[in-house]
Amino acid sequence: ESELFGIEGGVATGVEARRGKFELADGGTLFLDEIGDMDVALQIKLLRSLQEREVVRVGGQHPIPVNARLIAATHRDLEELVAQQRFREDLYYRLKGVEIQIPPLRERREDIPHLVRYFADEFSTREGIPAPRFPADVLAELLGQDFPGNVRELQNLVEAAKSLADGTVELDLLRSLMGGTEESRGPEPLDLEAVENRHIARILKLTGGNKSKAAKLLGVDRRTLQRKGY
Repeated sequence: ESELFGIEGGVATGVEARRGKFELADGGTLFLDEIGDMDVALQIKLLRSLQEREVVRVGGQHPIPVNARLIAATHRDLEELVAQQRFREDLYYRLKGVEIQIPPLRERREDIPHLVRYFADEFSTREGIPAPRFPADVLAELLGQDFPGNVRELQNLVEAAKSLADGTVELDLLRSLMGGTEESRGPEPLDLEAVENRHIARILKLTGGNKSKAAKLLGVDRRTLQRKGY
């Protein structure tokens, strides 16, 4: 709540006043990822902020006007969550101004080479290392995957391959990261959390159980792995 709406100073010992994401996005755009995972109590406060175009900081009393464009994304079926009373119907229709359905990666395989190049260049720039080379056989292997975890799974795979490769990403390395071609081919009845856990387990195995190295490869901090039970 404090991340979205801000918090007043003195709410708790050592807490300083800070603006939330809505205030910071005033005059611009706020992107809320995985909106389907939001707690119901927070959904109520989000709905009020969208309707009134204002926020109240945690511990505050005075509304603060905000004018921000909101974009929300989720991999979940919000209509099903509404039917299960796990997502507020009024918030669903408030968010559903313009809806864009993005096909899963397996239905737009032509994007895979471009995404591989983008993620590899981005990772190389961030880490200050040369961009890797992905030979034709490696790209062909990637084009044959269904990627139940979609673009995030591909991104993690590219970054892990780049971290462990010596200039050129070899096919054997790629297959080891995917846990073998037979395991990774074809549709799997896995949700995103299961795919994420499987990938974390693979990276931990590759790093010999070193959580600090695994966290760096995954692009998270070590505390995130601990919160996930690793």
